[in-house]
Amino acid sequence: MGTTRVREHLSAQGWTGEILEFAESSATVELAAEKVGTAPGRIAKTLGFSDPADPSRAIMVVVAGDARVHGGQFKRAFGAKPRMLQGEEVLALTGYPIGGVCPFAPAERARVFLDESLRRFPSVFPAAGTATSAVEIPIDALARLSGAEGWVDVSRGWQEPAPEAEPTPGA
Repeated sequence: MGTTRVREHLSAQGWTGEILEFAESSATVELAAEKVGTAPGRIAKTLGFSDPADPSRAIMVVVAGDARVHGGQFKRAFGAKPRMLQGEEVLALTGYPIGGVCPFAPAERARVFLDESLRRFPSVFPAAGTATSAVEIPIDALARLSGAEGWVDVSRGWQEPAPEAEPTPGA
């Protein structure tokens, strides 16, 4: 059911790509990267949080596989510390099961946002509605295809380390 819903949603948006389906789980960043043959950073994990403005809604943030959500940055963007959805809340508020949460055709009241950590890639691989699927989406089409409300900067751990300062001549 999950991949069918995602396929119908993407097709309605004019997308003509392929949904990748696997015999075994691709529910973690490492498993998904191995299945699609890419670096873990290019796996677009969709994380579900309780919406601080309305706990009956989810905020879904799509971040790069090598990024971690930072509480302070999340609070600045959404007004409260992040509280990840747990257990049955995930399916109820996102429309997808744990391991298959994706930004396409989410539950009616879910809000989707894309994290800046994704912009460094030409394309990324989010799940496609199940724990055994993925889909490659060009980064320039991700916002349109997901219906995201916008881009946020709520993650850390993915940035390139700052280059060391050059020694000052004569110092």
